[in-house]
Amino acid sequence: MKLVHTLGASGDGGAETYFTELVGAFARAGFQQAAVIRPHAGREAALKALGVETRLELFSKPFDFATAPAIEKMTRAFGAKVVLAWMNRAASRTPPGPYARIGRLGGYYKLKNYRDFNALVGNTQDIADWMVREGWAKAHAHYIPNFAAEGEGAPIPRAHFATPEGVPLLLGMGRLHESKAHDVSLRALTLLPDAYLWIAGSGPEEDKLKALAEDLGVAPRVRFLGWRTDAPSLYRSADLCVFPSRFEPLGNVVIQAWAHGLPVIAANAAGPASLIRDGEDGALIPIDNAEALADKVRALLADPALRRSFAAAGRARVAADFSEAAVVAQWRALFSRYGGE
Repeated sequence: MKLVHTLGASGDGGAETYFTELVGAFARAGFQQAAVIRPHAGREAALKALGVETRLELFSKPFDFATAPAIEKMTRAFGAKVVLAWMNRAASRTPPGPYARIGRLGGYYKLKNYRDFNALVGNTQDIADWMVREGWAKAHAHYIPNFAAEGEGAPIPRAHFATPEGVPLLLGMGRLHESKAHDVSLRALTLLPDAYLWIAGSGPEEDKLKALAEDLGVAPRVRFLGWRTDAPSLYRSADLCVFPSRFEPLGNVVIQAWAHGLPVIAANAAGPASLIRDGEDGALIPIDNAEALADKVRALLADPALRRSFAAAGRARVAADFSEAAVVAQWRALFSRYGGE
């Protein structure tokens, strides 16, 4: 199987992280891969370590006359029959050629960027259904979920982030963006006077969130960790994962928390609501409801047996529905359908 990836993102986020994870999974499955990406030191190093031939292009707009020819040239030279374009910017710069173009969507993106693509893949069934409602041919709108796997890494000593032993520790993961609703977690913390909160992520809301923590009086119990590459260690360090996103097509944090045995509480956004079986493998709360989040945190902290039950059920969901092997097999079948070998 020969495959070229295109990724025009310059920052760090869930889709960018999963890009590297899926490339790694494909490498372990024996795929031959190349990539055309925007310059990013971390991703360049990760791809080099995986043995993935990589070309750097600017993916700029509106006047970018170099990226599209570079993608076509690399794909022809590599002999790939499939190009997988990650998100809008890459799709809009991936030209037609003697190969199939497949778009990978992690949200409700503008489909005009994928005009004349051979197929689209959404990482939730709702995204795939939405593509069809927007006019995409049902036969070429596919659903392949993200996979999750338990990673390596020991729990982080709490003293490393000036956190007392024995206190309830909550973990928030995700970009510091309004859609991720870290502000809801901060407001919930005012109702949980003994708990501490670690927030792992970077983004445009950082200063605003830090100011809110000060205004609410919870700043002494909040640790902003920035962008992290040791997610397994973070999941193993906390008592609960809080994920109150206002808008979340998938919620990769949910399945990652499951994979590491960490109970998760999420807002009832589209992605988490489609994943979590409320009361069985996780807990759902109304969107933008700090009181409900605090109530659910309090209830789970008081019930160790329920936390263990959630953790076991989450691990079982990953094994059944979101394992690396199962997801890679779906991608292999899709690529074969569109001419990959």
